[in-house]
Amino acid sequence: MRHPTVLKLNGITKRFGNLVANNAISLELARGEVLALLGENGAGKSTLMSILFGHYVADEGDIEVFGQALPAGRPRASLAAGIGMVHQHFALADNLTVLDNILLGCESMWSLVSNRRAARARLLELAQRFGLETRPDALIGSLSVGEKQRVEILKALYRGARILILDEPTAVLTPQESEELFVILRQMVAEGLSIIFISHRLDEVLQVSHRIAILRRGELVAQLPAAGASKHQLAEIMVGREVVMPHSRPDTADAHKVREQVLQLQAVHTAQEHGVALNDVSLTIHAGEIVAIAGVAGNGQEVLADLLSGLVLPTAGSVQFNQAPLPASPRAMVEAGIGRVPEDRHAVGVVGDLAIWENATLETYRSPRFAAYGLRRQQAALQYAEKIVTDFDVRLTDIHASTRTLSGGNMQKMILGRVLSESPKLLIVNQPTWGLDVGAVAYVHQRLLEARAGGAAILLISEDLDEIFAMADRIGVMHAGHLGPARLAQEWDLAAIGLAMAGSAAPAAGAETNPVPLTHLASA
Repeated sequence: MRHPTVLKLNGITKRFGNLVANNAISLELARGEVLALLGENGAGKSTLMSILFGHYVADEGDIEVFGQALPAGRPRASLAAGIGMVHQHFALADNLTVLDNILLGCESMWSLVSNRRAARARLLELAQRFGLETRPDALIGSLSVGEKQRVEILKALYRGARILILDEPTAVLTPQESEELFVILRQMVAEGLSIIFISHRLDEVLQVSHRIAILRRGELVAQLPAAGASKHQLAEIMVGREVVMPHSRPDTADAHKVREQVLQLQAVHTAQEHGVALNDVSLTIHAGEIVAIAGVAGNGQEVLADLLSGLVLPTAGSVQFNQAPLPASPRAMVEAGIGRVPEDRHAVGVVGDLAIWENATLETYRSPRFAAYGLRRQQAALQYAEKIVTDFDVRLTDIHASTRTLSGGNMQKMILGRVLSESPKLLIVNQPTWGLDVGAVAYVHQRLLEARAGGAAILLISEDLDEIFAMADRIGVMHAGHLGPARLAQEWDLAAIGLAMAGSAAPAAGAETNPVPLTHLASA
């Protein structure tokens, strides 16, 4: 029997100039239901959730929560109506305790006293009721990523959330932490809470949801039950065409061939950067292979990427590229044949205010191809940029437009094209598909595999284990600045890699392990 409806979106339309971000979208959410919301980058998911939260005002349509009209453009009204949201990037103060973070924004600034005893009791009651184990007096900075996410969920529940929106909730979790989260969601559903689950991980969507709603180009194109749906079906509906996900399938004999050594790190240490230092890191990468580095965010992957991009220098140990010391500056590295796709494409990968064609030559603009006697060869640069746009399927309206106008997927294609067009010998790829839809992910993976087949050595840093298992020849795991041995991909499974990500010793190569089963909430 269908449970009562707790949320109704009726004909929501939102325009930004000539762009229709949401077009007459109508959706319902029932009590105790998990509704997955899918769509490509730019499909309108974020706009729709921003309207629900009061950050945007719809041009047409209205919203009802528990049978009452929701005032438009008032975030406080959304919170008061029982809507809570847990973002992918946590909004917590590391130098405050769990209890302090929970209370932030819940008490009047003019209050002379804080009823911390009652707040602690309520927090512990919620934690016990929903299986969200927590320590009220622990500093946020001392917690694991999984524990921080529990605090974010508790913060929403403490404010009275009965409808919870989860935005990419497993993006930064180990497999074991993801399993624990799904158990928690199961308990929340049993208690009558309703959940909107936003994710690009289709396996998880099928496992946790009751129903799936799919947006494409601002329109609701499908609603279907999760039971009986498939990843292939969902991907095809999302992008409007068949999507074939490429996979690396190295031959076992080929995996043991002796190839040219391109990169070698020996006992490398660094000073503390981004909150962590590299500690005795050793790694070798050969031509024509992809070595993937797995790990929970903040364990040294960013420092490793910066080290290999010339932004961080080692304090001990050696780094060699093509049997010679690695150049000590970003410019020298680019000229030596090292390419990089940075983690933050917006802040680091491009200069948003520059034109698209200017960003296409951003790392090679001093080359004689594009400059002579201090003058820019603009026509040559434009032709080069247009070739990248064509070869890498960068979809745009004007190559002279500001680069920040590109969607995330098209911006990533442009950066990838800029790097691969120079045929790098070594490619440092950090979170290459972060936040991309399934179509863009397939495209990026295919291009990386083509570069590998062409002889490039690729270091892939990713927090997406599906991506790592699909792409890597060998896999190493980083924890607290230390990198474990890079073993053949077939010697790992989810359980082993999850333990290593959490800092436990991984089973020896060839040891029998079992993949971690993910709880199927829809069967609850």
